[in-house]
Amino acid sequence: MAKTKPVVTLQSHGIYSKWDSESKALPQIEQFTTNVIAEVDVEFGLIVNIKKGKGEKLHYCIYHPDVPDSNGDVMDPFEGDVYVKNSDWNFYLGDTLWLPIENKLGDWRMTIELNGKVIADKTFKVALEAERTETDFWKNRGY
Repeated sequence: MAKTKPVVTLQSHGIYSKWDSESKALPQIEQFTTNVIAEVDVEFGLIVNIKKGKGEKLHYCIYHPDVPDSNGDVMDPFEGDVYVKNSDWNFYLGDTLWLPIENKLGDWRMTIELNGKVIADKTFKVALEAERTETDFWKNRGY
Protein backbone atom coordinates (compact mmCIF):
# COMPACT_ATOMS: atom_id res chain seq x y z
CA MET A 1 0.00 0.00 0.00
CA ALA A 2 1.34 3.45 -0.93
CA LYS A 3 2.32 5.77 1.88
CA THR A 4 0.03 8.79 2.23
CA LYS A 5 1.60 12.16 1.58
CA PRO A 6 1.63 14.73 4.37
CA VAL A 7 -0.88 17.57 4.02
CA VAL A 8 0.59 20.99 4.83
CA THR A 9 -1.34 24.18 5.53
CA LEU A 10 0.07 27.62 6.33
CA GLN A 11 -2.07 28.49 9.36
CA SER A 12 -0.89 32.06 9.93
CA HIS A 13 1.99 34.47 9.48
CA GLY A 14 2.72 37.84 11.01
CA ILE A 15 3.09 39.27 14.49
CA TYR A 16 2.41 36.98 17.46
CA SER A 17 2.06 37.14 21.22
CA LYS A 18 5.25 36.48 23.21
CA TRP A 19 6.36 32.87 22.76
CA ASP A 20 7.72 30.70 25.56
CA SER A 21 9.88 28.05 23.86
CA GLU A 22 9.65 25.88 27.00
CA SER A 23 5.84 25.72 26.77
CA LYS A 24 3.85 23.38 24.53
CA ALA A 25 1.51 26.27 23.69
CA LEU A 26 2.29 28.16 20.49
CA PRO A 27 2.03 31.96 20.37
CA GLN A 28 -1.25 33.51 19.23
CA ILE A 29 -1.48 35.53 16.03
CA GLU A 30 -2.05 39.24 16.71
CA GLN A 31 -1.71 40.64 13.18
CA PHE A 32 -1.50 38.96 9.77
CA THR A 33 1.30 40.82 7.99
CA THR A 34 4.73 40.58 6.41
CA ASN A 35 5.61 44.16 7.47
CA VAL A 36 7.09 44.39 10.95
CA ILE A 37 7.78 47.63 12.79
CA ALA A 38 11.18 47.27 14.46
CA GLU A 39 10.66 47.13 18.22
CA VAL A 40 12.56 45.23 20.89
CA ASP A 41 11.01 41.79 21.55
CA VAL A 42 8.44 41.97 18.73
CA GLU A 43 7.57 38.33 17.88
CA PHE A 44 7.05 37.51 14.20
CA GLY A 45 6.98 34.39 12.09
CA LEU A 46 4.62 31.71 10.81
CA ILE A 47 2.74 28.58 11.85
CA VAL A 48 2.27 25.55 9.61
CA ASN A 49 0.01 22.57 10.24
CA ILE A 50 1.11 19.15 9.05
CA LYS A 51 -1.33 16.27 8.86
CA LYS A 52 -0.32 12.66 8.13
CA GLY A 53 3.37 13.46 8.54
CA LYS A 54 4.32 11.88 11.87
CA GLY A 55 8.03 11.09 11.96
CA GLU A 56 8.86 13.12 8.82
CA LYS A 57 11.86 15.47 8.97
CA LEU A 58 11.42 19.25 8.84
CA HIS A 59 14.29 21.59 8.12
CA TYR A 60 13.83 25.25 9.07
CA CYS A 61 15.93 28.29 8.28
CA ILE A 62 15.80 31.99 9.19
CA TYR A 63 17.91 34.24 6.97
CA HIS A 64 18.79 37.45 8.83
CA PRO A 65 19.52 40.71 6.95
CA ASP A 66 23.31 40.74 7.58
CA VAL A 67 22.91 41.02 11.36
CA PRO A 68 26.36 41.10 13.01
CA ASP A 69 27.28 38.85 15.93
CA SER A 70 29.17 40.04 19.02
CA ASN A 71 32.45 39.99 17.03
CA GLY A 72 31.01 42.10 14.21
CA ASP A 73 30.84 39.16 11.78
CA VAL A 74 27.60 38.59 9.85
CA MET A 75 25.56 35.87 11.57
CA ASP A 76 24.95 32.65 9.70
CA PRO A 77 21.32 31.81 9.02
CA PHE A 78 19.60 30.16 12.00
CA GLU A 79 18.65 26.66 10.95
CA GLY A 80 17.89 23.23 12.27
CA ASP A 81 15.90 20.05 11.97
CA VAL A 82 12.92 18.72 13.87
CA TYR A 83 10.70 15.69 13.40
CA VAL A 84 6.91 15.92 13.06
CA LYS A 85 5.61 14.80 16.45
CA ASN A 86 2.13 13.52 15.59
CA SER A 87 -0.36 13.14 12.75
CA ASP A 88 -1.91 16.62 13.24
CA TRP A 89 0.94 18.91 14.27
CA ASN A 90 1.44 22.68 14.38
CA PHE A 91 4.95 24.10 14.07
CA TYR A 92 5.93 27.70 14.83
CA LEU A 93 8.99 29.29 13.23
CA GLY A 94 9.70 32.81 14.38
CA ASP A 95 12.12 35.31 15.78
CA THR A 96 12.28 38.48 17.84
CA LEU A 97 14.35 41.64 17.67
CA TRP A 98 16.95 42.75 20.19
CA LEU A 99 19.09 45.82 20.75
CA PRO A 100 20.49 47.54 18.83
CA ILE A 101 17.43 47.66 16.55
CA GLU A 102 19.16 49.61 13.76
CA ASN A 103 21.18 46.61 12.54
CA LYS A 104 18.11 44.32 12.37
CA LEU A 105 16.33 46.27 9.60
CA GLY A 106 15.67 44.62 6.27
CA ASP A 107 14.29 41.34 4.96
CA TRP A 108 14.02 38.34 7.27
CA ARG A 109 13.26 35.24 5.20
CA MET A 110 11.88 32.12 6.88
CA THR A 111 11.68 28.78 5.12
CA ILE A 112 10.48 25.33 6.13
CA GLU A 113 11.24 22.18 4.14
CA LEU A 114 9.59 18.79 4.55
CA ASN A 115 11.68 15.93 3.16
CA GLY A 116 13.70 18.37 1.05
CA LYS A 117 10.69 20.18 -0.44
CA VAL A 118 9.93 23.81 0.53
CA ILE A 119 6.50 23.91 2.19
CA ALA A 120 6.62 27.46 3.58
CA ASP A 121 8.57 30.54 2.51
CA LYS A 122 7.80 34.00 3.92
CA THR A 123 9.84 37.18 3.90
CA PHE A 124 9.17 39.76 6.60
CA LYS A 125 10.20 43.37 5.98
CA VAL A 126 11.48 44.84 9.25
CA ALA A 127 11.50 48.66 9.22
CA LEU A 128 11.50 51.56 11.68
CA GLU A 129 8.05 52.63 10.51
CA ALA A 130 5.13 51.04 8.72
CA GLU A 131 5.40 50.73 4.96
CA ARG A 132 2.82 52.86 3.21
CA THR A 133 0.49 51.11 0.81
CA GLU A 134 -1.54 52.38 -2.14
CA THR A 135 -4.65 52.15 0.07
CA ASP A 136 -2.98 54.43 2.64
CA PHE A 137 -2.26 56.96 -0.12
CA TRP A 138 -5.93 57.14 -1.21
CA LYS A 139 -7.21 57.26 2.40
CA ASN A 140 -5.00 60.28 3.08
CA ARG A 141 -6.30 62.06 -0.04
CA GLY A 142 -9.88 62.00 1.22
CA TYR A 143 -11.24 59.63 -1.42
